[in-house]
Amino acid sequence: GQTRPGQARIMSASAVFVLDLKGKPLISRNYKGDVSMAEIDHFMPLLMQKEEEGALTPLLTHGKVHFLWIKHTNLYLVATTMKNANASLVYSFLYKVVEVFSEYFKELEEESIRDNFVVIYELLDELMDFGFPQTTDSKILQEYITQQSNKLETGKSHVPPTVTNAVSWRSEGIKYKKNEVFIDVIESVNLLVNTNGSVLLSEIVGTIKLKVFLSGMPELRLGLNDRMLFELTGRGKNKSVELEDVKFHQCVRLSRFDNDRTISFIPPDGDFELMSYRLNTQVKPLIWIESVIEKFSHSRVEIMVKAKGQFKKQSVANGVEISVPVPSDADSPKFKTSVGSAKYMPEKNIVVWSIKSFPGGKEFLMRAHFGLPSVEKEEVEGRPPIAVRFEIPYFTVSGIQVRYMKIIEKSGYQALPWVRYITQSGDYQLRTQ
Repeated sequence: GQTRPGQARIMSASAVFVLDLKGKPLISRNYKGDVSMAEIDHFMPLLMQKEEEGALTPLLTHGKVHFLWIKHTNLYLVATTMKNANASLVYSFLYKVVEVFSEYFKELEEESIRDNFVVIYELLDELMDFGFPQTTDSKILQEYITQQSNKLETGKSHVPPTVTNAVSWRSEGIKYKKNEVFIDVIESVNLLVNTNGSVLLSEIVGTIKLKVFLSGMPELRLGLNDRMLFELTGRGKNKSVELEDVKFHQCVRLSRFDNDRTISFIPPDGDFELMSYRLNTQVKPLIWIESVIEKFSHSRVEIMVKAKGQFKKQSVANGVEISVPVPSDADSPKFKTSVGSAKYMPEKNIVVWSIKSFPGGKEFLMRAHFGLPSVEKEEVEGRPPIAVRFEIPYFTVSGIQVRYMKIIEKSGYQALPWVRYITQSGDYQLRTQ
C-alpha cells in the first residue's frame, strides 16, 4: 500500500534478522546501529514464554527494544526497533521480503537462505536503506541483482535506469507484438449470520488486479462508477458505488485521485494489484442455508440442509462447498442429495456437500443420516457454524463497474482492455440452531 503525500516516512527498523526455528540467526542486516545486535538472543525465550502463557502477540518487547516478527515456513523474520516505528509499515516490509526472496529462490526456507547468502545480503542492502524501505519490486531488483552475482563488478554502474528515474516499477524499452490489458475485479463477501437468521456482519472486500502486456511507457486511466466521482460530475447516484478504505499500488498518482477521483498511472509490466477497497454494505446473503437436526433416541441423528441461491437467475455459482458440522461421535453416514455429492470428513467432524454449478434462484436439499454410539454423549459444545465457499463469475455484489480504460502511449498504438468480474466467498458462515 501507498501512504498519502506529506506523510512522514517513519519506518525505522533498526535491524532485520532471519532466524531458524530454534531462534538461531541465519543472516542479519544492521541498518541503523542504535540497537545492539545481541538483543536478538532475548527473542526466542520471550516467544516461548508468551506462547506458554497463551499471550503471544506479533509484537514482543524486551526492555526498550521491540521485536516485530512474522513466521514463514521454518523461519522467523524479525525486525528490531527502539523508536515508535510505524508498525504496519514494518510488517508490510517483512512480508515484502518474503515475497522478493520467494520469487528469487522459489521456496523460502532455511536451506535457500544458507545457499544464497551473497544474493541475500545484496537484496537486504537494496530493499532498505538506514531503516527506510527502498526498491521492493522484485522485477526491478532482478535486473541488477542476479543469482549468479557473487561479486558485482566495480567500475560499472550496475543500477538500471529504472531506479534512478521517476517510475521505479517499470523498465524502459518493453515491447509486445499484441498490446493487451486484462482487468480482474474480484470481490470477496464476508458474512456472519446468527442462529435467528439475522446478519451480524457483512462486508465486501474488493481488489482490482491487472495483467499488463503493453509496449513502451503507457499512461493508463481507469474509470469506475465511483459515487464521489459521480457527485463531482453531477451525475445521478443510482448506478454508483461508495468505495471506502481505498488503497493503491505505488504507481497510482494519489494527487490526481484526491483532486478529481481519476485513477491515472504508468503500470508495472505483467501482474500486479492496482487497488483494493472495502464496502460496509448490508449484503443480502448470496447463498442462504437452513438446517434442521433431529436426534432419535440417541442412536441416530438426521440432518437436513436446504440451500438457496439468492442472486439473480442469469448468474451461476461455481464450485460451491457447504461444510456442515456433525456430532463428533457420529458414524456410518448415509446421504441423499437433490444435486451434487456429499462426503463425510470424520477428522474435521463435517459433511462437505459439493455442487459444481448452482444457478441463481434455485433451491437444493441434502439429507444426511448418521448412527450415534449407544453411550449417551450430551452435546455440551456449541455447534460450529456452517461455512460456505463459492465463486460467481461475471458478477459483483457491490455493482462496481469498470466504465472505461484509456491507454495513451506516444507511439499511438491501439490496445484492447479485457474485463472480468468475479464474486467469491470470503469468511462466509451461518450459525444454526
